[in-house]
Amino acid sequence: MRRTPLDGFVYQTVPDFEDHLEKELVTWDESWGPLRFAPGPLRPVFWTSNVWLESFRLEFDSISEAARALRDIQRNWAPSLFTQYRRGALIADKLPPLPKKPRDFPWVLPENPMGAWTLLDEHTLIASARTTSPFPAGVPNFVEDKEGPPSRAYLKLQEALTLARRWPQRGDRCLDAGACPGGWTWVLANLGAQVTAVDRSPLEDRIMARPEVNFIKHDAFTLKPQDYGPMDWVFSDVICYPPRLYDWIESWLQSGLCQNFICTIKMQGEGDYDTPRRFSQIPGSRVLHMYHNKHELTWIRVVP
Repeated sequence: MRRTPLDGFVYQTVPDFEDHLEKELVTWDESWGPLRFAPGPLRPVFWTSNVWLESFRLEFDSISEAARALRDIQRNWAPSLFTQYRRGALIADKLPPLPKKPRDFPWVLPENPMGAWTLLDEHTLIASARTTSPFPAGVPNFVEDKEGPPSRAYLKLQEALTLARRWPQRGDRCLDAGACPGGWTWVLANLGAQVTAVDRSPLEDRIMARPEVNFIKHDAFTLKPQDYGPMDWVFSDVICYPPRLYDWIESWLQSGLCQNFICTIKMQGEGDYDTPRRFSQIPGSRVLHMYHNKHELTWIRVVP
C-alpha cells in the first residue's frame, strides 16, 4: 500500500455546469469523472459542489486494505464514485456508517470533518480527510415537507441557514425580497420571525394569512433600506441581473440597517463571473453553489 499526498486541490464539478468550473479554473492537471485536480494554492472558484482540501492518492491491494487505510485517518467518509461502483460499495460497507435518516430543520451541523473519496481503478483511490462541504458527498438530507411550503425553493433557504450555522430567532425582523409564492417566507415564519414579504405578485393565500407575515406589493429593489427600517436579516431570491442585486446590497451595507444577508445570485445566459467575486470580497462573506441551487449561486453574510 502506498499513500501519496497531492500538491494541490480537487474541485468537484456541479452537474450540468461543469463548464462553469472549468472557466473559473482556466487550467487543471488531471480530470477524473466529475473531479478536476489543479496544483498550487486554493483557487477562488464558486461553481463547485465540494473542494477536497487534503487530497492524496492511495494505491492498495485489497478492499479491506483500502477501508482500513481510510478508517485509520478518521471516521466520516462519503464516496463520490464515477466508476468501479461495485468495488466502491464493498469498500464503503467496511467503513463506519454515515447517518441516513433525513434531518429536521433547523439542524446544527456537527463539527467533525467530512471526508470524500473515489476510485480511479481497481487498486487506486483519491481521497481527502477534509472538504468544504459538511454534507456527505455535498448532499444535504433534510426531511421534505410536501404540503406546507408553496414551492421547493424553501429547501435552498434551509440549506443556506444550516451552512451559516445561524438562523432567525423568534421575533427577529426579516425582509424577504421577491417573496412570491412564499417558500422562503414560510421557512422564516415557521422559525417565529416577523417577515416583511415584498413582491409585485402576492404570496399564496395561506402564507399571506399568517400573523407573522406583512406583505407589501412592490418591486423590492425600488424601495430604499430606510423605507423598510432596521432589519435583523435580509433575504433575496429575486430574479434579476447580478449587478443590480449587488447595488441593492451595497445600499443596505452603507445604511447599516442590517448585518445578516442570504441572497441568491441568479445567472443569465453563460453566467456572470465578476459579480460573485465582488460579493465574496465583502467582509464576512461566502459565495457558493449549494446542492439545491440551479443556475445560480448563494451569497451568505452572517455576523457572529
